[in-house]
Amino acid sequence: MPLFEIETEAHIIITWADDERAARAVVADAYPTDEIVRLTKRPRDSWVISKGALGLIHSDMDPCSIARECLSRTSGDKVNAIRLYRMETGSDLEQARKVIESNMVMGW
Repeated sequence: MPLFEIETEAHIIITWADDERAARAVVADAYPTDEIVRLTKRPRDSWVISKGALGLIHSDMDPCSIARECLSRTSGDKVNAIRLYRMETGSDLEQARKVIESNMVMGW
């Protein structure tokens, strides 16, 4: 089954569908008010996201390792871990919160 990348005004959806019509039906079902901006049939059956595109190309700056270290140093205190993460990385509050909270869920 082909993999489709479907971009709407508000979302990017990655889904398997039999054909383009079925892919459009996925969007219509999930987001009936969204207009499709772009629909692409992917050449392979997997999806890859480049770390470079996410800004994670520096091996010395692994966000999860830094977040776990901050959580460890603060004995799991979320607020202090966020503050420490911001100081360590220069991240804004929202980014630091997301990284710390996602690592808390994974179990630091």
